[in-house]
Amino acid sequence: MARKMQRRRRQKRTCSQRGELPLSLVDHFLREEIHSSRLSSSTLSFLTSVLEYLTSNILELAGEVAHTTGRKRIAPEDVRLVVQNNEQLHQLFKPGGTSVNEPPEPDNNG
Repeated sequence: MARKMQRRRRQKRTCSQRGELPLSLVDHFLREEIHSSRLSSSTLSFLTSVLEYLTSNILELAGEVAHTTGRKRIAPEDVRLVVQNNEQLHQLFKPGGTSVNEPPEPDNNG
């Protein structure tokens, strides 16, 4: 009986590792916010797609970093290194979080 329980856990774990973000989870986080009544019906699927896209790109780059360092698993340091080295990701995740499409601040030096 213990083996059956272990097999079920493995199956559930592999299903969750496909890289798909559940819409219900994103919906739950959106509904916790104050502005949830102002969102259109397509916001949920659009936001989920954007989060999946960002996650897959970051994990792909972190996997390359882990591979070049001779490891088979991605460590948090690999993800941090990817975000620091990629200018757009660094700008997106820096404290204060500005948009990637925002124009850079003009220099007043000359």
